[in-house]
Amino acid sequence: MTPQLQQAIRLLQLPVMELQTQIQEALDQNVMLEVDEAATSEAAEPIETAEPERESSDGDVESDDFSDMATVSETEWEDVQRTGPSEAPRSNEPRTTFEYADRSDETLGDHLLWQLELERFDARSRAIGQAIIDAINDDGYLMDDLDVIRTTLAPDVIATVAEIEAVLQRIQRFDPVGVGARSVSECVLLQLDQIDPGTPGLDLARAIAAEYLELVAEHQYTQLKRQLKASESALDAALALVRSCHPRPGASIHAPAAEYVVPDVFVRRSDGNWVVELNGSISPQLRVNQMYASSLGRGDEYDVLRTQLQEARWLIRSLEIRNETLLKVALTIVQRQTEFLDKGEEYMRPMVLRDIAEAIEMHESTVSRVTTGKYMHTPRGVFEFRYFFSSHLASDDGEQSSTAVRAKIRKLVAGEDPEKPLSDNQIARLLSDEGIKVARRTIAKYREALNIPSSSDRKRNRPLA
Repeated sequence: MTPQLQQAIRLLQLPVMELQTQIQEALDQNVMLEVDEAATSEAAEPIETAEPERESSDGDVESDDFSDMATVSETEWEDVQRTGPSEAPRSNEPRTTFEYADRSDETLGDHLLWQLELERFDARSRAIGQAIIDAINDDGYLMDDLDVIRTTLAPDVIATVAEIEAVLQRIQRFDPVGVGARSVSECVLLQLDQIDPGTPGLDLARAIAAEYLELVAEHQYTQLKRQLKASESALDAALALVRSCHPRPGASIHAPAAEYVVPDVFVRRSDGNWVVELNGSISPQLRVNQMYASSLGRGDEYDVLRTQLQEARWLIRSLEIRNETLLKVALTIVQRQTEFLDKGEEYMRPMVLRDIAEAIEMHESTVSRVTTGKYMHTPRGVFEFRYFFSSHLASDDGEQSSTAVRAKIRKLVAGEDPEKPLSDNQIARLLSDEGIKVARRTIAKYREALNIPSSSDRKRNRPLA
């Protein structure tokens, strides 16, 4: 993978604030780059979504979606950054600037459940996975024995310890690395498993993680070296790998304090259609400084400037690709979730990364980068792209989104008789009457995720007349 390709991928996954920092650093260090003041002052081009959805491709695009960049010759570069397709229609309506509630708060449990729902688990394994995630604390450790989890699942799911262990091993591959471990030793070993097998000192690091972490904590390096029969240099390399592991992986996922979120795209109604446009204010438009570029000579003394010119053009092209890919993904999401935008959460369609990847003919890993840490401003609020992805639940009308089912649960509880609150079993039956098959335990899980108390607590805490 070339440095230019690595840069394009890195810029694609950067959130707004980090992207702005990267651009500012490039402007400070590269004399060939400058801000195009005229382009920066103009609004980004909107894209209407009136056209029908594209047919999905038959398979994944296995090659990286940026691979074509490596074959572009220097003469093909444009020295001014474009923000979107020039043929896109402009809207005459002013963009509203209302502020909406941020929906980005996330706990470790939410983060793991989101990954669980996007995995191809069957219903039985998904129920086991939910029980396992329930038993993982904020630091990322599994607190309950597998026998306890097996008891918790009964009588809805009768599982063996071996089945639970198999699902746990899949959850231990989730992000953050090391989650689901039952001890510090296992946590470190899970993280070491992600390192290139050819890394010097890796085998010794695994031996230390498996049996000698107490000696490391007590700084008994002489005894450690003697027991492992290792040289000082080998021990130093192994210890460096062990120390690079996070002892509390769950700490990297936390519910942040309330803060403003800068949306990457805006979605609004215009002439009866939903319109998607990039937020042109999040980063300045860049161009090559033509005065410096035109003064370059062929002598060796110009090598540094020629290198900076090439880097400037790569950065401009990488930012173009980032904007085009971001807009393409946002547009496809809006096309598929039009009913949600029109009517609300109950009409959210089930959708996974693969659906978008096939629609835009890109690899799932590219879509994953685009949807992480990127936000969409809609008339219904500000949402992370990832919010629009949810698992599939069977229904008589086809498939329902788990987000839509949560909204239906919230609606049923809001309309219940305060004297006779609906139990989880009653909610499950009401949903079944609508053709949606949801287990009682799943109802309880969704209810807790919505911060809705149990029926007994709702009755006990109902307001006095």
